[in-house]
Amino acid sequence: MPSLRVLGHAFRAWRRNKTWAKHEPETPYLADLLSGAPVCLHVGASDGRHSYVMTQVAPKARIYAFEPSAFAFEVLKVAIAWHRIGKQVTAIHAAVADKPGELLLVTPKKTSGRMGRAYAYVAETRPNGPARPDLDDTGMDVQPTPVITLDAFCAEHGIDRVDFIRMDIEGAELRALMGAVKILDRDLPHVLLEIHPDMLQARFGASGEAVLDIFRDRGYRMFALNGDRLEERTTLVEGLPWKDYFFIHPNRAARLPDGVFKARMAA
Repeated sequence: MPSLRVLGHAFRAWRRNKTWAKHEPETPYLADLLSGAPVCLHVGASDGRHSYVMTQVAPKARIYAFEPSAFAFEVLKVAIAWHRIGKQVTAIHAAVADKPGELLLVTPKKTSGRMGRAYAYVAETRPNGPARPDLDDTGMDVQPTPVITLDAFCAEHGIDRVDFIRMDIEGAELRALMGAVKILDRDLPHVLLEIHPDMLQARFGASGEAVLDIFRDRGYRMFALNGDRLEERTTLVEGLPWKDYFFIHPNRAARLPDGVFKARMAA
């Protein structure tokens, strides 16, 4: 039986989804990416908000939702059950990186005293000093979490096509993408990726440019919201600790549903 804390968080997630409240501004654009019966990977699934939206815009979608936090994983499972989307969404308790094994999940403690679960990230060792370079925190919780690669997961489960990847993993973007290069090369999936330049540099020894090179080398085009307008970009927006970016490959443009991305890719 889930704890009262888990049930409370799951209820808030369920209520937000049913009323379409507090969704990220990029969320409505999923309808311009997904149609038919897409296979989707939701990496850093948290309470499953994006997984839920995928089921609404593509009712035949098959979604694999990866969540490293033991607490958030329990919330995710309850939210999936309450939304009655268990036939479409499979929850996996794991972080995603470039090699399998085990890492530590570092969750900052906010100045309010609450755990900043949305800011949790994986690390080899417990950080010295602040949990993150881009937040004020008053400590941290550290717990081990299993780690997989997306390439190995898909191979082991017979997933021979991936259409869409949503990834929000607080600086581990490059490592996760390096563990998904076979998928990227084989399927050229659409990707909605939150990129964290400061975290990439401070905690992972990488950079936002290195993340972009993964997509540039494969011929992807990149889009981001500027206010309420979707614009094509070739560089990251400067001065932001994190931002979401869409990556679309020209080879898949003709199969996009009618909408803003299909129109932009034809331009």
